[in-house]
Amino acid sequence: MSDKKPKLLLHVCCAPDATVAAERLASSYDVTLYFENSNIDTGEEFARRIADLPVVAKKLDAEILEADYDPGAWALAVQGLEDEPEGGARCIACFRFRLERTAAAAAREGFDSFATTLTVSPHKDAVAINLIGSEAAAGASYVESDFKKKDGFKRSVEMSKELGLYRQNYCGCKYSRMNYE
Repeated sequence: MSDKKPKLLLHVCCAPDATVAAERLASSYDVTLYFENSNIDTGEEFARRIADLPVVAKKLDAEILEADYDPGAWALAVQGLEDEPEGGARCIACFRFRLERTAAAAAREGFDSFATTLTVSPHKDAVAINLIGSEAAAGASYVESDFKKKDGFKRSVEMSKELGLYRQNYCGCKYSRMNYE
């Protein structure tokens, strides 16, 4: 019998949210961090967010895969939803876009499963995110989560401080940034 853990591709929205999610998954899975965030509004912000990912990967002994940064494809995915409120239909379309791309990468790269760090945030609907992830699953199974539970968000803040990670104050797209300015 093999002690080899199943391979899991973890969609990472930012390094702080990756901390607790990867920590919790590592006991059951061989976790690879997947940075798929074409929703991020500027190349500068994208670079800031991905810069801390190697710190988390080293701490949790994980590999990193980076998706192509394609803000044009993301804009098409949310087209017509620009005026939706934060947490509404635009966000659902954004989650779908990123989780479908993560599912495709998981299948293409031979992962057994995939999951997302999006459920760490107290501002995100874990039920909706898990439904989208389950619907997106093709070739790799989706691992449902609600990482904010059991003080997950608090733990992510603690680990972020410990590791000196950049903690942004908005989700990533220009619409969420405008909402928080």
